[in-house]
Amino acid sequence: MAEDSILLLMGLSAALLAGAVVSALLIFLLKPLLIRYALARPNARSSHKIPTPQGGGIAVIGACFLLGCLFFLPIGESIQLQVLGLSVAGLALIGALDDIRPLPAIVRLVLQIVAVGAVILVGDARVFPEWLPLGAERVLLILGGVWFVNLVNFMDGLDWITVAEMVPVTAFIGLIPFLGFLPTDATIMAALLCGALLGFAPFNKPVAKLFLGDVGSLPIGLLVGWMLLELAGTGALAAALLLPLYYLMDATITLLRRLHRREKVWEAHRSHFYQKATDNGFSALDVSAHVFGLNLVLAGLAAMTLIWSSGAVQIAALVSGIILVGLVLRRFSTPRQTTPLEVSR
Repeated sequence: MAEDSILLLMGLSAALLAGAVVSALLIFLLKPLLIRYALARPNARSSHKIPTPQGGGIAVIGACFLLGCLFFLPIGESIQLQVLGLSVAGLALIGALDDIRPLPAIVRLVLQIVAVGAVILVGDARVFPEWLPLGAERVLLILGGVWFVNLVNFMDGLDWITVAEMVPVTAFIGLIPFLGFLPTDATIMAALLCGALLGFAPFNKPVAKLFLGDVGSLPIGLLVGWMLLELAGTGALAAALLLPLYYLMDATITLLRRLHRREKVWEAHRSHFYQKATDNGFSALDVSAHVFGLNLVLAGLAAMTLIWSSGAVQIAALVSGIILVGLVLRRFSTPRQTTPLEVSR
């Protein structure tokens, strides 16, 4: 058993390192083209002030796809992984087109439903087998998957925030086998994506010289959503909710507020809590640091739910996570009090 753990750790470490190296190399190769053809100009949603190249997601997703196909995942033996790969590639293409020339909202939505639906329909993970019939559960999972893909896209509006959110999530999923859960394809993919995001991170460090773009955020949403579904399918629903809880609460509360105000929710805006934080005196680095630290705590709570499976622990961890995220959202909503030293700077 110890030898198996060592081999698994070596494999995951290799996936992490390979993902980081290939992602960084692809960025170096692609950046001149992105500067020329894929500049993101400031708009109503933007937190940046000057045109900045986007499309770094090509390198992140490209690294995951290439390494997954060539070295780590038995794509040819798994229909689910084949469909996942095609759906991820499809969302990346949709995102790339949208980055260059925005697509109509209804077109994006329909194509996202097709991509998410394909992944759900070929999978065998059940989250609510005792509560819902298979058909009803799949409809619910498709709706949830489409929302998750979009909320990851909505939340990718600040330097380093996607790295601060997704690196802890994917690192945790990659380490799940060491908490007593059997390793799956999801753990290898999690290590690859974690590494690819780390390879992208230096280019997205505030002030960012490169953005992910929709070509990255949409397929990342699908990949991480699939990983979380695989985790929930093992009975670890509480952990699958805790890991992305900050993104879930920020994006969902913002959506409900905008619906209440009868705003056009498909249009660009700056209503998310992390965006309000920058208006309230927090720097991009401050916000990302808060999100990263919060996600480490949420990962710790998720680990508790895996180690102790009693209902009381699951509920206590979820309630604690909701309270902690609520406190961070409240802090982001409150103008930051500056000290005399900060004012003098």
